[in-house]
Amino acid sequence: MPKRDLYDILGVARTASADEIKAAYRKLARKYHPDVNKAGDAPEKFKEVQDAYDTLSDAEKRREYDQFGHTGGRGSRGGGGGPHYTWSGGGGRGGAAGGGEVDMEDLSSVFETFFGGRGGGAGMGGFGRAEPFGGGKRQKASRREAAPQEVQHEITINFMTAVRGGTETLRLETGGQVRTIDVTIPKGVREGARLRVKGAVSAGSGRQADLILTVHVGRHPLFTRGGADGESSADLYLTLPLTIAEATLGGVVSVPTLDKPVDLTVPSATPSGAKLRLRGKGIEEGTTTGDLYAVVKIVPPDGRQLTEQDRAVLTRIAGPSVRPGSEWPV
Repeated sequence: MPKRDLYDILGVARTASADEIKAAYRKLARKYHPDVNKAGDAPEKFKEVQDAYDTLSDAEKRREYDQFGHTGGRGSRGGGGGPHYTWSGGGGRGGAAGGGEVDMEDLSSVFETFFGGRGGGAGMGGFGRAEPFGGGKRQKASRREAAPQEVQHEITINFMTAVRGGTETLRLETGGQVRTIDVTIPKGVREGARLRVKGAVSAGSGRQADLILTVHVGRHPLFTRGGADGESSADLYLTLPLTIAEATLGGVVSVPTLDKPVDLTVPSATPSGAKLRLRGKGIEEGTTTGDLYAVVKIVPPDGRQLTEQDRAVLTRIAGPSVRPGSEWPV
């Protein structure tokens, strides 16, 4: 049976841009991954999509394929150039690469983003470096023998770097040698995420080992990140202090966001603990952006500073008791 056209496999035109190819791959990879799709032909379709992307995402391989088709060039799979970074979103309460930039196409990136907390490591079970399905025991054994060693390290970044992405510089000493490495931090990286820096450290005998970085994210004085009990890890939470008057009468208050303060309308009779949502003001994570929730905290005036007249007014407007009294169930 003749091989399918790689562009048809990804569902893109032959003139598709690199971004269009990337988007098509990520969509199909999520659709056919065997941990998501239990259909009998899912592994084969997943491998077909992976092979197509491996060729079309590489500019040189794509030119060879466009010119010679399946019969020319160096094949649809193969290694790239020098060291590059990859990441997986395992760990934390939920859960982002060649040539020194984030490789969001690495399978560990695609799937640990959606199934965070399963950790890294080799093989499909841990969502580590992706390998094609099939191939027999000899091929698998050969891959294990050729797999590079890994050196574990931890890195702590500030909250805003985790949210917006950036570059962190590491100074590592291995085998008596000191090396400085710039690590690209992807947008929206989570606490406990794992970053892989390929070939970053010497493993002796001319071999290079991969550096596995476990990410720790510092606290922010205002914002906390969601991710527990079904919450989206792209959502942000902020404590919003309100006076008794603001909570009772309602009004418009200024609320900080990741970018700049915005006006938020507070409904009348807003209780403590209420969550007021600002859509799209959360964290950019992949192709989605979370919301910002302002959690209301009513702050009463200092009773020690109230005059007798203030006390009388406050007592008068407080109304009847909000507790059920003797009927309160025990």
